Amino acid sequence: MNFNELKAFLDEKAGEYNTPGFITHDPVSIPHLFTQKQDIEIAGFWAAVLAWGQRVTIIKKCKELFMLMDNAPHAFITGHEESDLKRFLSFKHRTFNATDTLYFIAFFKWYYSQYDSLEDAFLKGVTSDSDNMEMGLSNFHHFFFSLPDYPHRTRKHIATPERKSACKRINMFLRWMVRKDDCGVDFGLWSRIDPAQLVCPCDLHVDRVARKLGLIKRKQTDWQAAVELTNRLKEFDPKDPVRYDFALFGLGVEEKF
Repeated sequence: MNFNELKAFLDEKAGEYNTPGFITHDPVSIPHLFTQKQDIEIAGFWAAVLAWGQRVTIIKKCKELFMLMDNAPHAFITGHEESDLKRFLSFKHRTFNATDTLYFIAFFKWYYSQYDSLEDAFLKGVTSDSDNMEMGLSNFHHFFFSLPDYPHRTRKHIATPERKSACKRINMFLRWMVRKDDCGVDFGLWSRIDPAQLVCPCDLHVDRVARKLGLIKRKQTDWQAAVELTNRLKEFDPKDPVRYDFALFGLGVEEKF
């Protein structure tokens, strides 16, 4: 396909999958269970972090987790008693266990005592001139693990460009929070990060489809590959390149492209 044909194809597929019907079987359905901004942020962040494996299992485990928070994550996290934490000791999803869960709760409790929105945590090192969110993600990782005696094992669950990770889950979370349209999937809650600065979430499905379409040349699937893909997508839509995540993911998962 030439440039115009590929753009038309991706535009069509992005429109096809960026619809409320996409929500039901995707982890983005978890933050859609809530209406308060802070609940959406917490639920969205956790759902993104736990998003590996089968989507049915991911959604099931997220619902289990938030039931333990009385389906009011912000209120629970900011107002719980120490004894309330015992209920999380048996929570586990793959390698994410109770130690990780309790640290996430501790971080959010500390964080929301000082900030109104999780957006502030991703703004460190990001300016209006930043091409993408690389510094924001790197600094967020350091910030997230800035509490005393954080469990070292939990670091593996928060990706960072400093470790060359493609940061698929965090980039997906940022897409949910930042992108603004009238399609009903992404929330567009945050206004201080430009959608043009987002990096495309690059999982196995997106990576495979993008390579098949000639959008990635780099051999490794790492941070540089995710940036390479995003820069190619900016050729099609410089203001909102990550909307094509819907097209690439949908082609990979739903159509086995």
